Amino acid sequence: MNKFYITTPIYYVNDKPHLGHAYTTIAADILARYYRKQIGDDNVFLLTGTDEHGVKIAQAAEKAGKLPQDFSDEVSAQFQATWQKLNISNNDFIRTTEFRHEEAVIEILLKLKDAKGPSGQPVLYQGEYEGLYCTGCEAYKTESDLVDGKCPDHPKQKLNHLKEANWFFRLSDFQTDLKKIIESGAFKVEPESRKNEVLSFIHDGLQDIAISRASVDWGIKVPFDQDQTIYVWVDALLNYLSALGIKDNSEKFQKFWPAEVQLLAKDILKFHAIILPALLMALDLPLPKVCFAHGFFTIDGQKMSKSIGNVIDPNELVDTYGSDAARYLIISQFPFGNDGDIKAEEFVKKYNADLANGLGNLVSRVLGMAEKYFSSSVPAGKYTADFDLKSFWQTYDKNFSDLKLYDNIQLIQQLVSWCDNYIDSEKPWELAKNNNDKLSQVLYNLIEIVRHLAYAISPYLPETSDQILKKLNIQSVEENYREIGLVKEGTKLDKGESLFMRK
Repeated sequence: MNKFYITTPIYYVNDKPHLGHAYTTIAADILARYYRKQIGDDNVFLLTGTDEHGVKIAQAAEKAGKLPQDFSDEVSAQFQATWQKLNISNNDFIRTTEFRHEEAVIEILLKLKDAKGPSGQPVLYQGEYEGLYCTGCEAYKTESDLVDGKCPDHPKQKLNHLKEANWFFRLSDFQTDLKKIIESGAFKVEPESRKNEVLSFIHDGLQDIAISRASVDWGIKVPFDQDQTIYVWVDALLNYLSALGIKDNSEKFQKFWPAEVQLLAKDILKFHAIILPALLMALDLPLPKVCFAHGFFTIDGQKMSKSIGNVIDPNELVDTYGSDAARYLIISQFPFGNDGDIKAEEFVKKYNADLANGLGNLVSRVLGMAEKYFSSSVPAGKYTADFDLKSFWQTYDKNFSDLKLYDNIQLIQQLVSWCDNYIDSEKPWELAKNNNDKLSQVLYNLIEIVRHLAYAISPYLPETSDQILKKLNIQSVEENYREIGLVKEGTKLDKGESLFMRK
């Protein structure tokens, strides 16, 4: 792989950032940081942003007594501040109200107007839509989408019955091609359960979709029909192209498109696994390699809800635990891709167990012994421990390739536990009494493993990784950092402050 383009969804600005937004964005950041180490900073592009058009935003702005643009500016700024606080290393932040995005969307609509589908028919045509619309989802609903006549994601919101003239996209024309590329893996939908879900939806028959609204003012006007506004989801999906500069066919667009990975929550899977690929086919553009839809999580067994009062603000987690620990606590709750439950009271337990008493304590123990027995210098030795670091890195890479972010957290914790057991079995405090050569070897092994740990945690805990490397007197990232035995005898070490204070 010589380049890596990864995207998060762009988030609605109808409310401030919450834990669900943070979960997806941290996962994307972890992957981006990993690949920067593999292929270089200039070859990785991480995109996130905010979705600022549509009825839902206009209503939220009206409720707040503000103009939609002013309201969007404020909430978008909150997202950007939150990502900065969580140390998200996005290369760009796209907003759908930006001129560069609107300009690109208009040009893409004009291209679609002239495009023809697999059947030879125009992909856009005028028609009339009559049916139900969920403002919460900003999506049209069929009876099969509903549970007891209500949107399952917004059961308290009344569905609107719409009847209006719209422009339609001939999605049905792409049914055979979509089925073929998903089944063959040419376009990967992951995990497997999501792939099956999408194929089932296609099997039921794809309906053409309205791509414009006549009754919505807050949005981008259809360039060939000023009485219509581009449907918010079509507008939003095109951000992945507009941010790279598709309008001018920029060097950035040529280099990075298509995306290697698109991360999203499963509630917007159909938009990304069906509508977006069909639009790209119509535009004769290559498709993203992987569409990965992670699961939902509940808080203490209940869906996040302001009325229940269980919405967790990621900013508060950073204030309580620090940026790195907040990232870790959010992403380490359950296997990536699965549904799961987060127990708020478990945060402090996990922080203490994994970070303060785990990784942090190990680094303090090792550097403390180096300070006590070798005047804070690396002792003579070579790596002789029976922990296979080469195999560790092979598993680590495989997990990232398979998007198993949680599995690498487990892998890292296993190495921390191995070190604790190694210390307990070798008893350096006993060796210090009469066997300095063995003590040197044991401490050398531990310092070398801590060096490897510093690099392994860097996508997850970037600040902590830097702190450990500084403690080891490694001033810049070693190009060959995975080699075994790079710790040099006599290098001065600095135990310094604990990495994580117990809560």
